Amino acid sequence: MIRITSHWKRVEYRLRMTENFSGAAQVSGLSGEADVRAPESPVIEVRDLEKTYRTARGALTLFQHLDFRVERGELVAIVGQSGAGKSTLLHILGALDAPSAGTVYCASINVATLSPRQAATFRNREIGYVWQFHYLLPEFTAEENVAMPLLAAGQPRREALTVAANWLREVGLEERRDHRPGELSGGEQQRVALARALVNRPRLLLADEPTGDLDAGTANQVFALLQRIHGDYGLTSVMVTHNTELAARCTRVMRLEGGRLTSASG
Repeated sequence: MIRITSHWKRVEYRLRMTENFSGAAQVSGLSGEADVRAPESPVIEVRDLEKTYRTARGALTLFQHLDFRVERGELVAIVGQSGAGKSTLLHILGALDAPSAGTVYCASINVATLSPRQAATFRNREIGYVWQFHYLLPEFTAEENVAMPLLAAGQPRREALTVAANWLREVGLEERRDHRPGELSGGEQQRVALARALVNRPRLLLADEPTGDLDAGTANQVFALLQRIHGDYGLTSVMVTHNTELAARCTRVMRLEGGRLTSASG
């Protein structure tokens, strides 16, 4: 039984520090932004995106005049060399980072205009995020970890745990629901992380090297699971990966190079 009373302050802090499990803690709704809704409905539409960082050696520009869109139901892979900005692009799409210029419509919201509180609400409602490392909380069971975004959003504990158990069944870990992360294999931990990303039924799934820490066989199993859930639940998904074999199994492969996205054969 989860000891939410004694652990809550520490858990809430860690939820904020690691940002988006399936989203951040629930905050007040999106308001005061008359122009945040996109008139059309591709799930992602990026227009004239720029991202520049200031460094000790001067300005570092990752993107300049980048445009692309992702249609509803697509499973898109983004490939490219390390340092090309793939993870940064994913962070911008998920409202974890802000563009330097341009517009970024994601799940019909112009995320470039959102305040920090609005961005947190947007992540909670619309985005599921799977990282290369699972970021499970070690002192909680698999079921409690999956339920954490619901608890952070204020859902009653009993209901949250029921939903979490259903998602663990979906990823094939019903029998491991009471195990803590240290008692799970790497592939099992990543399946728990996938269940946690989906527990709020997001419209968009963003995956940043979701199989990068796994051996080839386990990576294939985790990707096959992600692919099945993507289809079964009508998700739109964008995955950053170095694994060209897995990328080739996606709906579309895009290569990020020199600040531009181009079609790739995989």
